[in-house]
Amino acid sequence: MVDAHRTFVIVGGGLAGAKAAETLRAEGFSGRVILLGDERDHPYERPPLSKGYLTGKEERDSVFVHETAWYAGADVELHLGQPVTAIDRAARSVQLGDNTVIHYDKLLLATGAEPRRLDIPGTDLVGVHHLRRLAHADRLRNVLASLGRDNGHLIIAGAGWIGLEVASAARGYGAEVTIVEPEQTPLHQVIGPELGQIFTDLHSEHGVRFHFGARLTEIIGQDGLVLAARTDDGEEHPAHDVLAAIGAAPRSALAEAAGLDLADRAHGGGIAVDASLRTSDPHIFAAGDVAAVQHPLLGTRLRVEHWANALNSGPAAARAMLGQEVSYDRVPYFFSDQYDLGLEYSGWAPPGSYDQVVIRGDAGKREFIAFWLKDRKVLAGMNVNVWDVTEPIQQLIRTGGQIDPDALADPSVPLESLL
Repeated sequence: MVDAHRTFVIVGGGLAGAKAAETLRAEGFSGRVILLGDERDHPYERPPLSKGYLTGKEERDSVFVHETAWYAGADVELHLGQPVTAIDRAARSVQLGDNTVIHYDKLLLATGAEPRRLDIPGTDLVGVHHLRRLAHADRLRNVLASLGRDNGHLIIAGAGWIGLEVASAARGYGAEVTIVEPEQTPLHQVIGPELGQIFTDLHSEHGVRFHFGARLTEIIGQDGLVLAARTDDGEEHPAHDVLAAIGAAPRSALAEAAGLDLADRAHGGGIAVDASLRTSDPHIFAAGDVAAVQHPLLGTRLRVEHWANALNSGPAAARAMLGQEVSYDRVPYFFSDQYDLGLEYSGWAPPGSYDQVVIRGDAGKREFIAFWLKDRKVLAGMNVNVWDVTEPIQQLIRTGGQIDPDALADPSVPLESLL
């Protein structure tokens, strides 16, 4: 039986929110659990949207976190298509778009992020796309299949993970692809120029054209349809569709309007939370893409927009809401699949934070591990087509000890022996 005297409300119907609700019940919470999502789809995982589901290898139902019946079975009150418009911290309540007011004893904000928009003429054309939600993936999957059948051309603005994964999917359908990127290599802000060329070569071998050192300035259309895209260096690229893959921004407006502390842009923005994922209001927590955590391991405030963070921070926040001791110190982790290349990345090594990149294995064959070091300490590691090494890589990051770079580069030296 549900105890109606205590109510925990979760705003955000994604992976973090769904896993938080699951954890509350698993930990024995007997009060009301109300999960509010502004999409009409049940909570789902986002990686398939640019990977298996987009490529056609996975079915739509595979993306959902739980089966539909799970929510009723777990006594989780699921409200779909219900945006939350305001938080009243004094009254401890949230207001929905239909003016319904719901009281909370504890509140979790798992509102996620939204794709950044191109601020150029032509973005209102039918063939301009973003990829963040399941509805976006539904539409883009059909577009890529159509482009492949008709020898159509897709322009992608941005050579980050989403841009590259969509390029891989598009080439699988047979579409022509051009990626426009202001840096000189893909993934510049994540892996730096040292490793970026590997991804340039990978995609070029599969027929993708890159236009580096440029930004889109205009999308040209006629009768509502895309015809071409112009860049700031005067080039004009024929196109039938355009994907904006220029990053995501935390959906923190609700928190800001409620007067909660936010992180500054230097730390990625988002809702500022401590290591227990608590906001500046002791009754409100945040998790997933929107949460900027004071990270106890890395010693900085960090906002992470990847699947593993949503998977793990939602349950951590739920335990903190229950009054348990929580210190969210997970090593950031993500994975990517592009053509026959699979990779996992652990750690955090933004440009300027490291002084050495060490390669273990054969980068030419795309079977290697890359390590980013600062003062001989491992900040991050990326294993490419090499598997079952995530745990020792993360342990090297956690220990923070100085490592001999030559031993790190030598495949005959077990990583475990370096701990």
